Amino acid sequence: MVRHPLGNHHDGPDTLLVTPDAMGAGPVAAETANLQEVIRRARVILFDFDGPICRLFAGHSAETMAKDLVEWLERQGLRGLLTEEERVHPDPMAVLYAVNRRHPHSDLVVELEERLTQLELKAVPSAWPTEFADPLIRTWSAVGARLAIATNNSARTVASYLESRGLIGCFAPNIYGRTKELHRLKPDPYCLVRALKAMGAAPHDALMIGDTPTDFHAARQAGVPLLGYARDAERERELRSTGAEVVVSSLEPVLHIVRGEVGFRG
Repeated sequence: MVRHPLGNHHDGPDTLLVTPDAMGAGPVAAETANLQEVIRRARVILFDFDGPICRLFAGHSAETMAKDLVEWLERQGLRGLLTEEERVHPDPMAVLYAVNRRHPHSDLVVELEERLTQLELKAVPSAWPTEFADPLIRTWSAVGARLAIATNNSARTVASYLESRGLIGCFAPNIYGRTKELHRLKPDPYCLVRALKAMGAAPHDALMIGDTPTDFHAARQAGVPLLGYARDAERERELRSTGAEVVVSSLEPVLHIVRGEVGFRG
């Protein structure tokens, strides 16, 4: 795809054209058209956080955080709460889920969730912004879209990161993060539904940008189209295997399309 040269008549700034090569590529042209269509229709954009906006644990291994939670449980004399497989699981959320299954709605789960939130907050200063995410967020907001966050991370973590990037004004107050009711985390559509209701938006007017199968399943249950973001081939295979039809490996083409949507109205 190429842009119109400067000085030529076109529909707006940064309008994308499909080259003859792309037009002949069949699936490539179809995917480009699908991407343009889902973006053109969307009036409300629901972002997942860790992935599409940043890599939260870029400087702090998620595996290390999971180990921290396990060691904390052991110091409380609760080693037996976890199986051996759960003790070495690389995902801190898996530890939280495991404890919640055995002691739902308990003070222990509340304490463990707060500890995870504190670990997330410590990771914010070393988080890596996803390439093109910042300008995409600012542009989408500037052209009239309403933006929200729907994530399994803590809302406090999200707000801290967005503040550090000068992006909080593009989202506040529509940040819907981890709830104490862990069964309502994605793939449950609860946070997406909360966002839609708060913004007075219909599902067909929204677009979810997510990078995991749980995002896809949550979006599907909420009736919201999904734009998959896959930073590598493995993540793309995961998304497509769940049924995601529109997947990008970079947010750059999304940014170009949003910039070119001169008829966009929120």
